[in-house]
Amino acid sequence: MFKRIALFVVTNLAIVFILSIVLSLLGVDRMLEAHGAGLDLKNLIVFAAIFGFGGSFISLAISKWTAKRLTGAHVITVPGNATEAWLVQTVARQAEMAGIGMPEVAVYDSPDVNAFATGMKRNNALVAVSAGLLRVMNRDEAEAVLAHEVSHIANGDMITLALIQGVVNTFVIVLSRVAGHIIDRVVFRTERGHGPAFYIITIIAQMVFGILASIIVFWFSRQREFRADSGSARIAGKGKMMAALERLQKTANQPHLPDQMAAFGISGGVGSGLKRLFMTHPPLEERIEALRKGL
Repeated sequence: MFKRIALFVVTNLAIVFILSIVLSLLGVDRMLEAHGAGLDLKNLIVFAAIFGFGGSFISLAISKWTAKRLTGAHVITVPGNATEAWLVQTVARQAEMAGIGMPEVAVYDSPDVNAFATGMKRNNALVAVSAGLLRVMNRDEAEAVLAHEVSHIANGDMITLALIQGVVNTFVIVLSRVAGHIIDRVVFRTERGHGPAFYIITIIAQMVFGILASIIVFWFSRQREFRADSGSARIAGKGKMMAALERLQKTANQPHLPDQMAAFGISGGVGSGLKRLFMTHPPLEERIEALRKGL
C-alpha cells in the first residue's frame, strides 16, 4: 500500500513539474504576462494537480463501496450453495497463482453476461460476477472470466487507470482556464479581473478538452484488456479464455454494466470509426485474434 501511495505522490509532483516546463516552452507564461495579470500559472498548476488527482484518488478509494451499491452485489461470506462455493474456491486458487491477497467475491443480480474487478489495493480487491454469466457460461468459461478479473488486480490496472485519469484531469483543468483567460483578454479585452467570457470559455474548453482527454484514458483501458486476457490464458488456459470471449460474442446485444462501471467489466460495447475511440474494451474479435496469435 505504501508503494502505491508513494507512486501517487511522485506522479502528482512529476506532472506538476512537467506541465510547468511544457507551458513555459510553449510560451504560455509570457503570453499571460503580455495580456495582463489575473491568472497565476504556478498556483493554477498546483490547484489543478490537487483537484485532478484528488478526484481520481477518491474515486479509487471508494470504488469497492460504489461498485457494490451500483450493482447491488452480494459479497459471499459463507457460500450458500455449490456455485458460490466453487466461485470462492476458484478465485482463491487464482489469486494464489497471481501472487495477490484473496479478493472479496460477489454475485450481482443482472441478466447481462459480465464480471468486474475493482479496489484500491491488490490484496484487498473485489471480484464480482453477474447472475446472467453464471446461467449462460459453463464452468470452464466462467473460470477464464474470473482469471481475467484476477489478472486486472494483479496488474494493478485500477490504480494505473486512476493515475492516468489524474494526469488528464490536471491538463484539462489548466488548459481550459488558460484558454478562458487568453480569450477573455485578447478577444473581449477585459482589463481587470475576469469577465463573463472567461467563465463561459473555461466551461466550454473544459468539456472539449475533457472529451479529447478521455480518448487517452479509453485507449489505455483497451490495452489493459489485452493484458488481462493474456493473464487469464496463463492462469486458466488459452482455450478457456477464447471460449469465454466467443460466448460473450453471442451475448453482445444484452444489457451491460452501469456507465460508471463499464470500464471495469469484461465485456464492452461494439463500435467502429470515431465511436471506437471512446470504447473501454477492444472488439471481441480482436481480443480472440490476439489470444490466437499469443500476443
